[in-house]
Amino acid sequence: MRIHGLRTASLCAAATLFAIAGCSGGSAKKNELKLYNDKNAWTPFFNDLGALAKQQTGLSIKPVGYSDERAYDAFITASFRTKIKPDLFTWQTGSKLKDIVDLRQVSDTSAIWQQAIKDGDLSQDVEKYFTIGGKQYCVPTNVAYWGMFYNKKIFAKYGLKPPATWDDLIKAADTLKQHGQKAFFTQATPNLFTFTWFQQLLAGSDPALYDRLSTGQAKYTDPGVVAAMTRWKSMLDAGYFSDPADTSDPADVFKNGKAAMVNYGTFFATSLTQRGMRPGSDYGFFVIPSVDPSLPKTPLIFETGPLCSLNKAADPAANKKFLSWWVTPAAQEKWSASRGDVSANPRVKVSNPEFAPVSKDAGTGKYQLVQRYFEATPAPILAAALDGFSGFLADPGSYMKVLQTIQKAADGYWSQHKTGS
Repeated sequence: MRIHGLRTASLCAAATLFAIAGCSGGSAKKNELKLYNDKNAWTPFFNDLGALAKQQTGLSIKPVGYSDERAYDAFITASFRTKIKPDLFTWQTGSKLKDIVDLRQVSDTSAIWQQAIKDGDLSQDVEKYFTIGGKQYCVPTNVAYWGMFYNKKIFAKYGLKPPATWDDLIKAADTLKQHGQKAFFTQATPNLFTFTWFQQLLAGSDPALYDRLSTGQAKYTDPGVVAAMTRWKSMLDAGYFSDPADTSDPADVFKNGKAAMVNYGTFFATSLTQRGMRPGSDYGFFVIPSVDPSLPKTPLIFETGPLCSLNKAADPAANKKFLSWWVTPAAQEKWSASRGDVSANPRVKVSNPEFAPVSKDAGTGKYQLVQRYFEATPAPILAAALDGFSGFLADPGSYMKVLQTIQKAADGYWSQHKTGS
């Protein structure tokens, strides 16, 4: 992660926005809510929801999207100390949500969750990711399951089918390699998603070890973690991956056929929709098989992102009204269909035919849900890991040094924090 030099840039970006955004404080009732988010590409979809919200609730939303995560984080955290405050904002679960809850900055949404669970609009399986100290905070902006997007035309060209086992997946990669086709997408920079294959290989080999790692009960230098890294290295050495130095958008790489498969969350469908790729005809999706075939359930990486309101919001009642509406079928059907993704509301029918099976099966206990590495890992350790994985992709032989460096960051963090689940 490009840590050095970014702090100043981020704060400057935040200060610039302060100057143009204007003060949102006050006690007047609001008809339009500014929704700050780190998903700038989703602006058209937020606008669609805003139009529907206006019709059904009388409240519209104005999305303010960021593309730079650090600048976004700087703005939100600065808003805790200034009069420039978002009405609503997206955030992350895990330690980042706990941090702002501990600062007493985010409003309690327990009543919204209780009613939504009673109505069948939210599930208790998701509730735990929003629960801190026995109370709920924020509501889901989205949910996503991580699996493999595959180019149907490339698969058809070489007679391939979605694999049932890990060995089948590697055989498919070998077949593609024989024809000069890169099997998998990877990218060292920008490095926000360099953790993707690490989480898949470790969770798919030993999900219990993966969980212990996130709570400081295991080390990055433990044999099972090293084994996941050496497997990743062997796949890189085999030539299965696209060029890590290629900074093209993964959706463009996928559409152009430079990589036959992309390991990503279901939200990736939004980028494919924007590029005219159609589910079922242009691309498919499958759950990545366990690396260890003896696991009783296939681990399925899961993530959910919060949509939050500050305690000191300009119009808390309007925020609560919007958040209550956001989780209803009317809102979620529109939200899910517009992006071609799954929904946090179990009552919403998934419009994307490629996601319908995993969405259904994930709720029946067929898979072992595993929290995404990005949310499961405390921020200081995550920063070191993203840096390390980026370096590893450039130099796969450095994997042991990378793990030792990440563990040093983990030792520093866990020495100041209690380990445990």
